Amino acid sequence: MRRLNIITAIVFGLIGTIAAHYLATIIFVMPVLEGDAEAPSGLVWLLENRIAFTTMFGWVVGFMIGIGAFSGPVRWVLGKDLTDEEALFLAGKDQGIGRYFRFTTDHKVVGIQYLVITMVLLGVGGTLAMLIRTNLMTPDSAFLGPTTYNTLVGMHGIIMIVATIIMITGPFGNFILPIMIGARDMAFPRLNALSFWLIASVVPVLLSVPFIGGMPTGWTAYNPLADQAPIGMDGFAFTIIVFAISSAVAGANITTTAVKMRTRGMTWTRTPIFVFGVVASVGLAIPAFPTFMAAQVLSGLDRGVGTTFYDASGGGSGWLYANLFWLMGHPEVYVILIPALAALLELTPVFTRRPLFSFKAAVVAISGIVGLSILVWAHHMYISGWAPKLGGPFMLTTEIISIPTGLLFLVFIGTMWRGRIWTRLPMMAVYAMLWNFVIGGITGVYLSDIPADEAMHGSMFVTAHFHYTLMGAALTGTMGALVYWFPKMTGRMFDERLGKWGFWIAQVGFNVTFLGMFMVGFAGQPRRVFNYSEVFATGNFISTMGAYTIGIGMLIFMYVVISSWSRGAIASSNPWKAKTLEWQVPTPVPLENFDVLPIITSDPYGYGRPSPDLAATDQAPKEGASL
Repeated sequence: MRRLNIITAIVFGLIGTIAAHYLATIIFVMPVLEGDAEAPSGLVWLLENRIAFTTMFGWVVGFMIGIGAFSGPVRWVLGKDLTDEEALFLAGKDQGIGRYFRFTTDHKVVGIQYLVITMVLLGVGGTLAMLIRTNLMTPDSAFLGPTTYNTLVGMHGIIMIVATIIMITGPFGNFILPIMIGARDMAFPRLNALSFWLIASVVPVLLSVPFIGGMPTGWTAYNPLADQAPIGMDGFAFTIIVFAISSAVAGANITTTAVKMRTRGMTWTRTPIFVFGVVASVGLAIPAFPTFMAAQVLSGLDRGVGTTFYDASGGGSGWLYANLFWLMGHPEVYVILIPALAALLELTPVFTRRPLFSFKAAVVAISGIVGLSILVWAHHMYISGWAPKLGGPFMLTTEIISIPTGLLFLVFIGTMWRGRIWTRLPMMAVYAMLWNFVIGGITGVYLSDIPADEAMHGSMFVTAHFHYTLMGAALTGTMGALVYWFPKMTGRMFDERLGKWGFWIAQVGFNVTFLGMFMVGFAGQPRRVFNYSEVFATGNFISTMGAYTIGIGMLIFMYVVISSWSRGAIASSNPWKAKTLEWQVPTPVPLENFDVLPIITSDPYGYGRPSPDLAATDQAPKEGASL
């Protein structure tokens, strides 16, 4: 166990890949070659997909063995469970930077690991977006070939979706949440590490897709088209299956931690709003993501076994895939959005020096969004012709979901109203999110109505709408959360002077990019097109210039993250003078967080009134004050 790390994981992963490929060839191919007749093309197709799935499985299993994911369970089965010393080693005690490259159970290490892999995925996905926009700069661009373009569109979509799903619940749900509720660790530390390393193991599989045939389907991977795609589609399906398992493990762990491990006195009305947001997000993901997993399992069976779940000639139906996909596809928006909004709700009282306006209304709003989000999936299929009589009910539920969303806006505005606002970068993220999400929300109301959707469905208008929601609101919220919790997670202050430049350059570029897309989409330009009519040239050129601006801003922001992490000013334990528990422990945070578990006697947003139980001030520090 002490000798296993990322290097041994890669080595074992390669061994598993070679062994699985060899065994698959013997089991699936050799019996066919022994026959005299030439194998039919359909059988060859099935064999190729079987070999691909088996090889990917071998990589993931080998990688997980090499990282040490199975060490604990195997020792337990053999009756040699971990000693106290070995458990401390597994938690990363006294290992320095090496603990970040091991199967480490400390929730703070897992949070940092999630943060790094999220930044890597966002970087890769953003680079693909730049390539896509470069191709769309001019109407007849030949910068990318059609096949490559389609693959990059699909890869950009799924990479960014995976990254945005984990960008709050991964880093901050792991690092911050246990401390925030007064716990010493997560409920299931080994499962916590397992959830991360499952994602880390499958990322190479996802990134291999362009090199093993690509994927022509976009990130939705619609069947029966996906049934006919190259073996790159196997990589996509396998990634989704493993990611769904990881999400289920993480969701169960976070939920159990929040429900069962809150410290004494922390009733639900004294629990920080961020905890509600994270639990709502993973609680929504637990039933939603398995439908996407099931869709890919059935797709894999069609491709590798020869079933016909999606093949109409064999009794299957493409409607099955569409419903399974969108049963996940719309809740997934709120899986991404809710924790980002909750993070901003968490920091808004700190920088306004006011209690959270109507805490219970915020909880009701989050609950309403979760409940309604599972009842709106078919609005994505208005134009498909599926169950037209259900259009009215789904239109109604889609419009009703704007009510709890609007209630969250009132909580933000009510908290800021007449507050002593300390305008630091995290608070700027709140302003930017409100602007962006208003645009994303209003344009979503248009698309919820069947007549308007008939005109704009499948256009660039839709692309602009969901980017305003997922990037404009959720990613902006994540950037604010990162700056806010950066001192606690890294022990250093974020360089806001340069960070503000990166943040606002990216925000300006974002609005230019997607307002341009609204313009061409409203004029009728379809999405996912390789070339387009000259009439859309101006809008696409504007969008591409905006995308380059986003890239510049994000590169500056990323540079500030790295430079501040390595040589930023040393942070005090509570630079923001906040009242939640994560700011009451030393920085860096001790291995077990608390020497003595705290007892809570009041809510965490008591700004403007005495708070004897937590060391905090009711006044915002002045700009430039010593922290």
